[in-house]
Amino acid sequence: MLPPSLVTDLCTQFPADRFYTDPVDCYSYAYDNSRKIFPPDAVLFPLTVEEIQSIIKLCNQYNIPLIPRGRGTGTAGGSLPEQGGIALSLERMTKIITVDPANRVIVTEPGVLNQTIQDTAKQHRFFWPPDPSSAAYCTIGGNIATSAGGPHAVKYGTTRDHVLGIKAITGTGDIIKTGCYTTKGVVGYDLTRLLIGSEGTLAIVTEATLKLTALPQTVAGITAHFKDLTSCTSAIVRIMSQPQLPSALEFLDSGALNLIRGHNAGLLPTDSKAMLMIEVDGTAKEIPDAVATILKACQHNDLIEAKQVQDTASLWKARKTLSPLLREVAPKKINEDIVVPVSTLPEFLTKLTQLSQRYQIANVNFGHVGNGNIHVNLLINPDNPEEVKRAEKCLDEIFDLVIQLNGTLSGEHGIGSEKRAFVSKEIDPTTMQLMKDIKKLFDPNNILNPGKLFP
Repeated sequence: MLPPSLVTDLCTQFPADRFYTDPVDCYSYAYDNSRKIFPPDAVLFPLTVEEIQSIIKLCNQYNIPLIPRGRGTGTAGGSLPEQGGIALSLERMTKIITVDPANRVIVTEPGVLNQTIQDTAKQHRFFWPPDPSSAAYCTIGGNIATSAGGPHAVKYGTTRDHVLGIKAITGTGDIIKTGCYTTKGVVGYDLTRLLIGSEGTLAIVTEATLKLTALPQTVAGITAHFKDLTSCTSAIVRIMSQPQLPSALEFLDSGALNLIRGHNAGLLPTDSKAMLMIEVDGTAKEIPDAVATILKACQHNDLIEAKQVQDTASLWKARKTLSPLLREVAPKKINEDIVVPVSTLPEFLTKLTQLSQRYQIANVNFGHVGNGNIHVNLLINPDNPEEVKRAEKCLDEIFDLVIQLNGTLSGEHGIGSEKRAFVSKEIDPTTMQLMKDIKKLFDPNNILNPGKLFP
């Protein structure tokens, strides 16, 4: 519960429609897409930098946790108010400050939706490459918090590659400006890349300068279906060994394909056990050679079919509905977004299948395999304690396998609270301490999103 004097201070600064204290009103800010619930004591909706500064100073004065959030689409529990305190919703900071096609830049507040940026950029024949499946709902601030990626990261990279600069407020209430307006700039430390992926633990982003990319002249789609996992993973390695990268390379295993079949009769071959959805982009002159090269790379004795498709819209729509469909298999999903080197994908997916079978856990996998980024989904009944325990042991071994293969525990979802117990598998004690020291420098009283990232 917040101190009465703090509530009084906030009531003088914020109207009732931007300061919630009623538990019923606050409940919508108690969870994210991890589906865990931690109610905040209050919710604030700032509109200006000055308001955020004031809130931070008050939270320092009263030692109250402050948890920044966008639209709550994250899956790693990064915006959960685990220790109570104030949920700081940036969803109403929705101004696009500058649209500058000549310099390929958009400057935006953190509450603007990813899709709004895409629509705005498209008017000038540009796009912003990070394209998570939640693009229609997630905010730029949230994308920055986790360095969000998406299908086209294989060619264009993640959020970290497409933000030129940031304005933010530290845990002490100080305004900082990182990066620059130009694509070249090496003055000082790269604090922009430090803040991206920090999940609101160091500073609260108030403005971002985004680097735009020209829309490709032509896009072509390819689908490839395989009789087994081995032939599919071999094709992935061959595709990624080619000089020209695909602009998207998505993998769906047999479990994912069965879920799609259940809602899209006739869309997929009945004997397909693994599928690749591939896009190539470029000039009209480049596309035929790129398509031919990829079709050749897909060739295998256990290939069912590989072909260019004219309209991939229905397939992408089906792909983006996979996450919610997983609840048809089991009421709870343990959703991970590990990354391994592409060359190790055959070994990883084979051993992943063996682990899920050994622990008798339903497992559905799909993801952005061009980056080696697999969304591993362990599907369980949370009311079955024995199954939950088996799933936890299975997950622990999956993470050990990822590290053994020189991979990483998260490619785009972040650590939040869901993966923090496993971070020490990847980060050594000396490096971990340095990160904690950086956190203390930015946020000495540990009010910003406390408890996240670190074990």
